[in-house]
Amino acid sequence: MLSRRMLSKEDEEAAGEEIEVRREDQDKINKFSRLHQHELSIEEELKTKNKEKEELDDITNELELADDDDIIPYKVGDAFFHVPLPQAQEMLGSSGAKVEEEISGLEEKLANIRQEMMQLKVELYARFGKSINLET
Repeated sequence: MLSRRMLSKEDEEAAGEEIEVRREDQDKINKFSRLHQHELSIEEELKTKNKEKEELDDITNELELADDDDIIPYKVGDAFFHVPLPQAQEMLGSSGAKVEEEISGLEEKLANIRQEMMQLKVELYARFGKSINLET
């Protein structure tokens, strides 16, 4: 999906003026790259946690239709334990709360990373202008 376009006269002239990349500039570029990779991994983890939360909500809704005296197979690790319905609902509630906490933590981390990336973008675009592409 790379789009090709011709450079305008100003862009050609600006491209002719090479800006020296200092050590601190390279460090900022590297940090931006690391943050971007970390952002992608957190976004993926956030998708997984949201899917897990959705599944827990679906299971909770299904259990509302069950009888109070039903025995429910509840998965803990790799094993299933047969527990009474109220206990299964309680365990699902605590699992849901834990997942929600994890989602909140991931969203907070993601916001911090994006804020830091934006600051680096501002600094690097101020130094390099159109000579650098930091669009993710």
